[in-house]
Amino acid sequence: MTAPLAAALPLAFYARPTLRVARALLGKILVHRSAAGIAAGRIVEVEAYRGPEDRAAHTAGGRRTARNEVMWGPGGRLYVYFTYGMHHCCNVVTRGPGEPEAVLLRALEPLAGLALMRRRRNRPDLPVAALARGPGNLCRALGIDRRHDGALLTTGPIVVLDAPPVRASMVAVSPRIGVAYAGDHALRPWRFFLRGSSAVSGRRVGESLRRAGRAS
Repeated sequence: MTAPLAAALPLAFYARPTLRVARALLGKILVHRSAAGIAAGRIVEVEAYRGPEDRAAHTAGGRRTARNEVMWGPGGRLYVYFTYGMHHCCNVVTRGPGEPEAVLLRALEPLAGLALMRRRRNRPDLPVAALARGPGNLCRALGIDRRHDGALLTTGPIVVLDAPPVRASMVAVSPRIGVAYAGDHALRPWRFFLRGSSAVSGRRVGESLRRAGRAS
């Protein structure tokens, strides 16, 4: 990947309702061009977080802190946070200023920079499908950390490139992972992933396979 496969998604793509953005991100290409090289992958798993009314979101109840400030700004930025004292996770901010919602990127199918990803993961024999499986591994493989918090996704070193839409029949929907603290909000079907992808994290068998268009 010495040149972009396609144009970067425009800011208008991110300004839409968060569930629509989450579903539409599947199949798009996340690219990080750094001094170490280019790493890129196809987005195959995401989760939507819908702001103050969503008890699983970092902005639940209108919470506004230095950590989540990027979520309160315009869509099309990267929101990166550090969790459990060991993992970075990256999110795509959606909607407009004052509407603090985002989509967590949970897994990629690696496309470029495999050797670089393995070095960053310190796992030279790791299968390709496992390199960016799970939000913490995704950030490690692509070299994303808090330095990239607030990065604009239409220009600069980290971009999301357009790609053909994924067929609705290929999209599976389930509750989000690891948000049991959110009570009944944890049951909302706001995790979207590609059926049959070996790069998807978490459980893939027995999960809801409702079409993404029916999520609410």
